[in-house]
Amino acid sequence: MKDLIESARDLQDVLEKLELSFCFIGGLANLQWGEPRLTQDLDLTVLAGWGKEERVIDLLLAELSPRIDDARQFALNNRVLLLQTEEGIPIDMALGALPFEEGAVERSRNIDLGGIFLRLCSAEDLVIMKAFANRDRDWSDIDGILGRQQANLDAPYIMEQIRVLDDAKPGEGIANRLESALGA
Repeated sequence: MKDLIESARDLQDVLEKLELSFCFIGGLANLQWGEPRLTQDLDLTVLAGWGKEERVIDLLLAELSPRIDDARQFALNNRVLLLQTEEGIPIDMALGALPFEEGAVERSRNIDLGGIFLRLCSAEDLVIMKAFANRDRDWSDIDGILGRQQANLDAPYIMEQIRVLDDAKPGEGIANRLESALGA
């Protein structure tokens, strides 16, 4: 059975063939920037913009297998396309459109993961995404990223972006918690 990184490379090949802008986020990015932990799925952002979601979804469904019966409608309702690789590895594909998502894809880079180059989001953008998700496991991942990358992180950029996103989740105190973690 192919491993996760090889499956990610195959997925990346499909996305490049379709000329879609994307980057891997989640567990694969955490392998590079934080403390590695077991991950069994592929998480990524694919830019779909506003009003172009159907085209992007249809392109992807023509190339990749859905993970649920009504994946197309689920994606239109939730902006997440649930797919799987030929080996059955789950793929969670966020349909990006926000300025932050566009910027994260633009800032992403091809990173060598054991001889396979994958387009990963930056460490800063991973911290922002994980803080916005605001789950215990994400805060644990943030601690790991800060432990490995803090001296290299652009803390003012992180705080600028999270303050904008924090407005979408009033009362959760994400910006304050992240500012404290960063020591900013």
